[in-house]
Amino acid sequence: MPPTETTLLTVEEYAKIKDPPGGRYELHHGKLVFVSYPVSEHAHIQRQLMLILDRLCPGWFVSIGIGFRPLAEYELWAADVGMVSDQRWRAAPRDGWLAGAPDLVVEVLSPSDTQMELNDREHTCFQGGSREFWVVYPKPQIIIVSTPDGTSRKYRIGDEIPLDRFVHGRLAVAEVFTD
Repeated sequence: MPPTETTLLTVEEYAKIKDPPGGRYELHHGKLVFVSYPVSEHAHIQRQLMLILDRLCPGWFVSIGIGFRPLAEYELWAADVGMVSDQRWRAAPRDGWLAGAPDLVVEVLSPSDTQMELNDREHTCFQGGSREFWVVYPKPQIIIVSTPDGTSRKYRIGDEIPLDRFVHGRLAVAEVFTD
């Protein structure tokens, strides 16, 4: 049974709580947040991004659902898709979670996501060391790329996202949304 709403949970306390049916918990600012399992379209986009980034970014570990601690003690999040240098990934504890946020965090928009939640997630990831934060909008097929300096850019089908912060290369937006 999860603690009451007024209690701030630590990561150590969180680790003892079982996930509920139909999803899992994350720990945001000391509070449990229920995250449901993704629908097929969401999972397809996650997989596409993981495969594309893995191909384009040698020397980087790319995965779906990387658990990470963007800030100490009261935070444990998971990225829809995360990318971390191989060196940093190898240094992460095998029985724990990545310290800090992945270098790249990608969130695929879900119908339940609010702009306030996305802003909080982005801010928290940048505080934890992310170099880029992407939000993928499935229906208009748009990807918004943000950086810690407050810059954001919208990419559409036909555009290519530069990967300069990670490797020399570009990601074609159309490839993310192909079947």
